[in-house]
Amino acid sequence: MSVSTVPVHPVDEKLPALKMATSGLQHVAAMYAGVVAPPLIVGAAIGLTGTELTFLTGACLFTAGLATFLQTLGIWRIGARLPFVNGVTFAGVAPMTAVVASTEDKSDALPIIFGAVMVAGLLGFLAAPFFSKAVRFFPPVVTGTVITLIGVSLLPVAFGWAQGPDPAAADYGSTTFLGLAAATLVIVLLLRRFTRGFVKQIAVLLGLVVGTLVAIPFGVTDFGPVADADLVGFPTPFHFGAPQFQLAAILSLCVVMVVSMTESTADMLALGEIVERPADERTIAAGLRADTLGSAVSPFFNGFMCSAFAQNIGLVAMTRIRSRYVVATGGAFLVLMGLCPMAASLIAVVPRPVLGGAGVVLFGSVAASGIQTLVRAGLDRDNNVLIVAVSLAVGIIPITAPEFYHAFPETARIVLDSGISTGCVAAVLLNLVFNHLGRDRDAQDVTHPMEAGEEIAGARPAGAH
Repeated sequence: MSVSTVPVHPVDEKLPALKMATSGLQHVAAMYAGVVAPPLIVGAAIGLTGTELTFLTGACLFTAGLATFLQTLGIWRIGARLPFVNGVTFAGVAPMTAVVASTEDKSDALPIIFGAVMVAGLLGFLAAPFFSKAVRFFPPVVTGTVITLIGVSLLPVAFGWAQGPDPAAADYGSTTFLGLAAATLVIVLLLRRFTRGFVKQIAVLLGLVVGTLVAIPFGVTDFGPVADADLVGFPTPFHFGAPQFQLAAILSLCVVMVVSMTESTADMLALGEIVERPADERTIAAGLRADTLGSAVSPFFNGFMCSAFAQNIGLVAMTRIRSRYVVATGGAFLVLMGLCPMAASLIAVVPRPVLGGAGVVLFGSVAASGIQTLVRAGLDRDNNVLIVAVSLAVGIIPITAPEFYHAFPETARIVLDSGISTGCVAAVLLNLVFNHLGRDRDAQDVTHPMEAGEEIAGARPAGAH
């Protein structure tokens, strides 16, 4: 009598060691620039020395790895257990630099920031199960809009990378930088078109390696960080001083936490669709707990607020490698780089234009995933077309008109300047007005987002592409 075995879902699949390592490294390469940018910006505003900046950057890499472990492997009811990368959220940069500017003694700036992040993280952890109940207000018409906005909002980052590392430099946007970005993009596309199997899946990583080699003759690749980096370094707890708690800083970072939780919810819904394991209310609550707990613990090791990294969702969508253990391996690399500055510096060698060329593919894939979700959201209904049209317009405002909200208070701008958050709020509210309130409504539009997706998909069999 044969014993039937339940097939392992691709999310829970453990791949061969080499494939796990290279695919995990590809995730690190995709998110590295986003992790190191906030500590570099905040550290420069404080006036940290080069050694202190290296320490702060390594600490953020280390804590990003810990948060990624929480999210992918999980403990108890903490962690979405999806291929979800966590790292320092860029949404906190503006309020953190504002804290620096308002602090007379700059040596107190980081302790004040760390104290605020710890409080915001703990409050977010307590609020996670209540926040996750909003999932029923995210049908495909909402999630598709938000996923599209995530991709569109990230594309300017790739375009900025493509122009060079320093916007103030004379060669910013030069033909050399743009040519390297274009060459990297072409390399990735050629690899995706003419290779198969494993090589095709790690096309982005190979594109980054080849692009870096191509950049050497142009003098763009700098190996200095490798030569100057120490071999071993540990993020000593509270290296910059014990945390301090100031109400204004705490309120400001709590607003950032709400923004971060909103974006993480949208990201989890997007990733759940991509890996064909829909994120229900329980999964979202667990994922938000990982985000917020990671943020609360991060300052202990001199790190900042942690959140999901949307660019890695694009990598999952493009490569179709859905194993959460691959991303956990990427988390191990992040921890390693936090403990070994020399290892961290290897990723830093990749020129910014090369990252920009690869970023076009990654971030564009996120937007394409959103469009795929919208296709089955029932856009033949006028109500849904209006929801998508207005929400996209609201979400694109910070991208096309960055100074649109310049007259608003700084606290309000933390939310308004995030197109993902404003577009998400607009889509949820419009969906409530058009598809939930009143008697004349289509029941198909108000079901659970994942149920709605299946209904709209019609006869599409489960697991079909």
